[in-house]
Amino acid sequence: MRYSIEGEPMPVVICELDGGEMMVTESGAMSWMSPNMEMKTVGGGIGKMFGRMMSGESLFLNTYTAQNGPGTIAFASSFPGCIRAFEINPGADVVCQKSAFLASTAGVELSTFFQRRIGAGFFGGEGFIMQRLSGQGMAFVEFDGYIKEYQLQPGQQMVVDTGYLAAMDSSCSIDIQKVPGVKNMLFGGEGVFNTVVTGPGRIFLQSMPISQMAGVLRPFLPSK
Repeated sequence: MRYSIEGEPMPVVICELDGGEMMVTESGAMSWMSPNMEMKTVGGGIGKMFGRMMSGESLFLNTYTAQNGPGTIAFASSFPGCIRAFEINPGADVVCQKSAFLASTAGVELSTFFQRRIGAGFFGGEGFIMQRLSGQGMAFVEFDGYIKEYQLQPGQQMVVDTGYLAAMDSSCSIDIQKVPGVKNMLFGGEGVFNTVVTGPGRIFLQSMPISQMAGVLRPFLPSK
């Protein structure tokens, strides 16, 4: 499989498949394809379907296979931002925010990642449930706005405002930290809690979470 990512800030990933190669995607993510791409809708069992629903994805996944020779298929982002390609290998899982998964090759497993610490899930902004990409293959993930990547060393930390953590290596851990001082909490505009990510591993921070964008636009939208 060969691919190109084009067109930021509304990007699309265009995949060129050899005959017999397969892509897996969430329902409705396909944007265009050559006529020899065969689609099948799969569930994968009640447990996996429920896990996908909890992590912000569709109950069903679609598979697309190139029949009788090479095929082309494209997947477009649903929000202004960027699409990143991740090479997934055994023991090197990637954890992403809800609804980040766009498409992958057949060897990548999409599952649910639960925060080990309840507080980080409820107050950290990334939610109690995230997405885990494991197995082996290439995965394409969509993020909101510009992405800044950091490589954290063992024990090194980054304090992140709510919603700005887009993805991380599964070797990283998440906790929450209360904003110090009552005045800071009430008038600082940063909320009550921040997310603390601890290495080792890569973290990916997004510049404009969709929730932040919605908050910015809300005063300008007509009310009933």
